[in-house]
Amino acid sequence: MKIDFVALDRIESEAVTDFYRAALDGLRASHGIDVNVVAGAACFRCRHFNPALIFRRATGLGVDRAATRDDLSAVTQYMSRQHESYAVTVTPFAKPATLADWLETQGFARGYAWMKFARPCNEPLDAATDLDIRVVGRESAAAFGRVVVEGFGFSAEMQPWLAALPGRRQWMCVMALAEETPVAGGAAYVDGGYAWLGFASTLAAHRRQGAQNAILARRLREAAVRGARTAVVETGERVPDKPSHSYRNILRAGFKEMYSRQNFIAPA
Repeated sequence: MKIDFVALDRIESEAVTDFYRAALDGLRASHGIDVNVVAGAACFRCRHFNPALIFRRATGLGVDRAATRDDLSAVTQYMSRQHESYAVTVTPFAKPATLADWLETQGFARGYAWMKFARPCNEPLDAATDLDIRVVGRESAAAFGRVVVEGFGFSAEMQPWLAALPGRRQWMCVMALAEETPVAGGAAYVDGGYAWLGFASTLAAHRRQGAQNAILARRLREAAVRGARTAVVETGERVPDKPSHSYRNILRAGFKEMYSRQNFIAPA
């Protein structure tokens, strides 16, 4: 599998951009949900919802072209307008190499880094489960939103936002059901040869039943049918004082570590 690191970062940014565009007008207005490209960086803003590393971040700075100090200032000024915590991500291939130093000079602190993973979509994955695994559309939108939000412990206000994904162009949503009751979900955004995998969540009472492995296997197969060759996912890096269940599960599913992306947290 030939690896294009920039493409791995770009498919995530495209998926999150479309997710932000999917927010309903009422939620968008009440929580200031918006996405904008500033100085080459995709800037995602959203008031009140947490964690900031997911909902308020600027990504891709210095990836498509070398960033300048003026670029960084434009990004930080834009992100700071909501007066909430946010992060600026820096990939190992961002230019210039001094970008991280510029952020630290401005008082940004190194936060919890994310590891990017990739694997071929068409490689088989052993995923036995007694649960019923289904690709779902608009008819299951509310159930999908509820399962993902409850599984992650997100605010219940986010349910309509997640519910906007089933049936949306370029998205493919999968759920696991136990006797017709939705208990787990996951989504994929497919564009060209890449599929970004996200929003994988299982209700606490139904964990350790093989739901996520089976949902992953189904997403990989469906993405391959849609023309994707490479699946992309990320999770927090492995550090001694944090659990790494997701990290281990990703490796067991045949993904390979690609690169670690540092998150710089804006000063309060």
